[in-house]
Amino acid sequence: MITFADLGLDERLVKATSDLGFVNPTAIQEKAIPVLLGGTKDFIGLAQTGTGKTAAFGLPLLNVVDSQARHPQALVVCPTRELCLQIVKEIELFKKHMTGISVTAVYGGTSIGLQIRDLKRGVQIVVATPGRLIDLIERKAINLEQIKYVVLDEADEMLNMGFQDDIEFILKNTPQRESTWLFSATMPPEIRKVSKRYMNEPVEVMVGKVNTANKSIDHQYFVVAAQHRYEALKRLIDFNPGIYGIIFTRTKADAQEITERLTREGYDIDALHGDLTQGQRDKVMGQFRDKTLQLLIATDVAARGIDVQGITHVINFELPDDVEVYTHRSGRTGRAGNTGVCMSIVHSRELFKLRQIEKIVQAPFHKLEIPSGKDVCRKQFFSFMDRLLQADITHGDYETYVPMLEEKFADVTKEEVLKRVAAMEFDRFLKYYENSADLNVRSDDRKVRGRDAQGGAGQDRRRDSRDGREGGRREYNNAGGGDYARLFVNLGTKDGFYKASFLQFILDMSDLKKDVLGRIDMKEMNSWVEIDKRSAGAMIKAIDGKNYKGRRIRMNDANSR
Repeated sequence: MITFADLGLDERLVKATSDLGFVNPTAIQEKAIPVLLGGTKDFIGLAQTGTGKTAAFGLPLLNVVDSQARHPQALVVCPTRELCLQIVKEIELFKKHMTGISVTAVYGGTSIGLQIRDLKRGVQIVVATPGRLIDLIERKAINLEQIKYVVLDEADEMLNMGFQDDIEFILKNTPQRESTWLFSATMPPEIRKVSKRYMNEPVEVMVGKVNTANKSIDHQYFVVAAQHRYEALKRLIDFNPGIYGIIFTRTKADAQEITERLTREGYDIDALHGDLTQGQRDKVMGQFRDKTLQLLIATDVAARGIDVQGITHVINFELPDDVEVYTHRSGRTGRAGNTGVCMSIVHSRELFKLRQIEKIVQAPFHKLEIPSGKDVCRKQFFSFMDRLLQADITHGDYETYVPMLEEKFADVTKEEVLKRVAAMEFDRFLKYYENSADLNVRSDDRKVRGRDAQGGAGQDRRRDSRDGREGGRREYNNAGGGDYARLFVNLGTKDGFYKASFLQFILDMSDLKKDVLGRIDMKEMNSWVEIDKRSAGAMIKAIDGKNYKGRRIRMNDANSR
């Protein structure tokens, strides 16, 4: 089996990998490193998150930069502050036996003055987010003319977040680069266009298949009625006592609401969404990494670039509209050789969407039942017994207290002591789940009778639409017909949106629930949104006239144009 020593790396880098416990490279490392060590070939590496892409480009960069030249020679561009810091941290570990090589991170949300000072001290490798890097370029605080190597990490994420123009600006401002290395989990058409425009006959390596899910992840789904979605989430959390995971929602309103409800019920959880300041975001991420928080609830945009080790579960409170988004969500777990679980809570009329995702990611999805209240209590009880038996009693002078304990419990049997301990620990669970209902949707339930082959819900769909309950988006046969208006907006795919991110954008801007929306038709320059007529005015008022990346948004009734 091939080792890092066989790849042609500098001995000091091989020693660093050995110190970290790395002996055999991952598939993307094995295929990328020999190509990148030459430093002259453009490269495209397609691999899922958690497969070791940072080492795949970080080790070759350290191998090819000149430690004697005190100016930026290599530039790594990535989508988020968190990923930026993670890359720098890993490169620092790799270069522990190398002297004279400096690496620095530049990103938004913190003092640009301090970052300019770090750059002036002389660095060879700069890791940057697009916005802050362009700010530094325009201030003439960084000179990219001597950059030889440009790495675009999580390229698909950057394009999804609307950074295409920024990436092209950066590539135009590195005229002397000898090679461009692009790493991505997926290969959307926009990346292919960028590669054709700015790369010269790139070597392309694919590990696995594009859009396929990580094979070390168990994909599970649970079918519930729309109004039971939150209760199902709570029960799944309780059924997995050791869970350390991320819960994904579509909107920041959902993220905040669920966080507040779970916090009131005693769970260690916080939210990550677009309304947080950078300081608040750093605090939440710090608590999550330290495992002070057991759960993090996040929107897709806010969770971009999160790289936290040891995540056991990802829970989709609702399925995303885009298959690529599902791949990115599930990729937060099952990383670096570990196994993970991705659970999706779905309404019965979303099953057709689930089958589409399953087919494209080429991974089996297992249908499981929401545990009963008794199952939850039993699982919690066994977990408590395990913790009790594994409690460390070697530290502390417990022997001193044993005689007092024996005297105190002289008239109490061992069975009674165990019952009292269990009562103290489980009283809340037992009372809560004492008369808990079965949340699973059964095939013979009235709610699923009359279901058609495409996942239609017949009378149930009409009932859910009237009630305005949570669930998959309603479908309409006639654009703008019935009680729905059709709105025009001058934003489209050219602005960096895809359907899921555009849906979240308009809901976040308007603070409306997704239940009011119907079909969304996206074109390159414009989009059309179907919306309940009662909410159309509120959405227009919230969005029309606002600015997006310096451009004025125009939204109005499509029939009035």
